[in-house]
This record gives sequence, C-alpha cells and structure tokens, in this order.
Amino acid sequence: MKFLRDQVDKLKPTFSEGGKLSFLHSTFDALETFLFVPNHTTHSGGHIRDGIDLKRTMFIVVIALLPALMFGMWNLGYQFHRAVGMEVSVLENFWYGMLQTLPIIIVSYGVGLGIEMAFAQFKGHPVNEGFLVTGLLIPMVMPADVPLWMVGLATAFAVVIGKEVFGGTGMNLLNPALTARMFLYIGYTPEMSGDKCWVPIADGVATVDGYSGATTLGNLSMASGEGKPWSDSLLSWGTTIMDSVYGTIPGSIAETSVIAILIGAALLIVTGVGSWKIMLSTVLGGLFMGGILNMVGGNAWYDMPAWYHLVIGGFMFGTVFMTTDPVSAAQTERGKWIYGFFIGVLTILIRVFNPGYPEGIMMAILLMNVFAPLIDYKVIQSNIKMRLKRVKA
Repeated sequence: MKFLRDQVDKLKPTFSEGGKLSFLHSTFDALETFLFVPNHTTHSGGHIRDGIDLKRTMFIVVIALLPALMFGMWNLGYQFHRAVGMEVSVLENFWYGMLQTLPIIIVSYGVGLGIEMAFAQFKGHPVNEGFLVTGLLIPMVMPADVPLWMVGLATAFAVVIGKEVFGGTGMNLLNPALTARMFLYIGYTPEMSGDKCWVPIADGVATVDGYSGATTLGNLSMASGEGKPWSDSLLSWGTTIMDSVYGTIPGSIAETSVIAILIGAALLIVTGVGSWKIMLSTVLGGLFMGGILNMVGGNAWYDMPAWYHLVIGGFMFGTVFMTTDPVSAAQTERGKWIYGFFIGVLTILIRVFNPGYPEGIMMAILLMNVFAPLIDYKVIQSNIKMRLKRVKA
C-alpha cells in the first residue's frame, strides 16, 4: 500500500491547483479517496465525521449486496437452462448469469460515474460517493434481458433528475435506483413486463413445453382477474412458496432470494449502516395489511396468507436495501417506525388494488420518500411540544 500511496502522491501535484491537469482535480480526488481514507470531512448532505467515512459506509452496503447479486447471477443461468430443458453444473449456471449481468453493471457504472464526474468538474467539487451503491442497485432491480440502452437512459435519468437537481449525494429527495426502475416501467412498460423479461432466452431458442417465465406476482394478478384461487396459480411450472424463499424463481436479477437478502440485512444491522427499525416496521406494515385482507377474503390476493407477501416479488429486497437509504428515509427514531410501517401497508394496497402494477414496494418507497421530511418535521414538533409542557409544568 505504501508504494501505491507514494505513486498517488507523485501524481497529485499535476492534478492540484496550478498543475497541468488541474481541471481534472475532482476526478483524481474521486480515485484517490476510493483507495485511501480522505483527510477531510464532508461539508453538506450526508455527514459522517469519523474513521468510517461516507465512502467506507457505501462500501459496506456494496458488500451486503453481493450475496443477492451472486445468487441472482446463478439463478439467471438456472432459469435459462431450466427453460430449455438442460441440466448443467452450478458453475455453468453462474457463468451464464454473470455474462448476462456484467454488461448491465458496466453500463450502469459507466454512464452514472461519467455524469457524476462531469457534474463534479463543472461545479468544481469532489465526486459524490453515493453512486458506489446506486450503480450496483440499478442493475440488480432490472429484468434479465433489459436492453443496455435502456439501462443507460434510466441511469442518466436517475443521476440527473433523481439526485443532481437536488444538489447531489445527501440532498436527494428520492431513492435514485428506484427512480431509474420507475422511469423505465412508466416509459417502457412492454419491455419491463411480460414473461420474456425475467428469463434471458434469445429469440428462436426452443423452451420446454408448458414453460412459463411469469413472476409470482404476475401469476397472482392473473388468478385474481380470472377468479381463480391463489393456491392454483400462485407460482408457475411446479414451483412452491419455498422456492420464493430460496430464490429459484423468475424475477429481477437480484430480488428473488430472501435468504441471500437476509444475509445482507444481517451485515447492515450488525455494522449499524442499515436501520433495523425501518426494516422491521416495513415487515410489520405488510403483515398488518395482509392480515386485514385475509379477514375480508374474496379473491386470490385477499385469501393468500399474509406472510407470503414478504417473500414474493421485491418486498424483502426493497425492505432491506431501499427503505433504509439514509438520505431519502426518515431520520428521527419515531419517524423510522412510521415511515417503514406505511411502506409495508402501501405495498400490499398497491399490489392488490392496482393490477397493472403488481409489484408495489418500489412505488410505496418512492411515495414515502416524499413524505419522509414531513414525518420527521411532525415528530420533531411533537417532541418540542412535549418538552415545553414539561417546562411549564
């Protein structure tokens, strides 16, 4: 490391003020602080002023995402070979899925970091650290066969509209990764829905007779519309609810395995990076709303056991990695409970009452992102009033 530090120090004057490449100072600073802990603190937005700075915090989140990402790569290969009737090794499944996923990750980071660096150079400030996580989250919530140009377009929209217009990292109102996913779903709905989106099968490749690549949520929506019981149409092609727990079902690249996601959740909670209060309250909100629907009954959505909502679709992925975004989430302790609970409730309501958008967790999070500042304001005002009452008493 000393050799690397010496080489960076030799190059630094060239990029510092007065150097030949001083106009690239922000880009050089981004690379330097990625390798070494910076000797300065932040001035706005997210403030972490100790040895675990913002970049190191983002790195912990990236590590927490890896189990879901690695499993997602394997599952893409597994779903493909299952669809075409081939039995291959674990490594072959993983290799196929990795080849499908890496281009999406490269485009996401390439476009996002390019825009971040351009903004940094234009404004003359250091490159923000937040895209270390956003650049990985965006590919993880995408369908397997999403066109790369759509990934680039969504990433650009997320960085510019979802973050930079608010002032950059630490100032954004909405979760950037969810902004990218929502942009594509609204603007390019046919490419983001349907059976073929979730399993990477090229045109002309024959599949096993009776194969369906529809997601669990898609099957439930069809069952509800056709008046069928949830037990007949919950999953497709011989799978069970435990396959949703393991993750061996079609879906977005890294959202299917509850077990892999919970491994990441454990790391976030142990390190204190992710709020367990938001995670738990989101789960409680989902169970609460699902339980009420169970009491009402009447169709596939209403009759399905409430806890099933937690393990299908992107509920758990959103709960662990999206609701806990330290910028767009509620900041007060009581506000975290309120914020998470309403996300869980809204997720179930959107799934059940909006057949055109069965995956409700992302829309629910974005909606509560908007209300998070209001929740914190009301909590703070409530605390002030209670303290004033004690003083007067």
